Amino acid sequence: MITALDHIAIAVPDLQKAIERFVEDFQLPLGGTEDVVEAKTKAAFLPLPPTSIELIHPLNDEGPVKTYLEKRGGGIHHLCFRSDDIEADVARLKEKGYQFLSDAPSPGAHNSLVIFIHPKSADGVLIELNQPADEH
Repeated sequence: MITALDHIAIAVPDLQKAIERFVEDFQLPLGGTEDVVEAKTKAAFLPLPPTSIELIHPLNDEGPVKTYLEKRGGGIHHLCFRSDDIEADVARLKEKGYQFLSDAPSPGAHNSLVIFIHPKSADGVLIELNQPADEH
């Protein structure tokens, strides 16, 4: 079941500048950074309980976030919903006709399980489902 808005991800062309902006100008806490190798992404986490902002940047100058930045520049990349049973949510949404970008959830940041819904299935919005590590 979808239980919360987990985060809003913002693709940024310069991760350090974006971190400085959000931490210094908006005075948000920096919860840390992580290289998400499988997604070819470097992420910075700005917790705003009960949700967070996630700044994402291409890891090693490659991957889908690089392509996004080349096509669109920086901006909101996706919304992420927290799930307490990602397999059941995927099955339910597939039955309703949603298309996913992969066949099954894969490892994400903080050892979570993640899967993305194709934007064509959600009015042009890329949606991620995320099951935190402590819930799987």
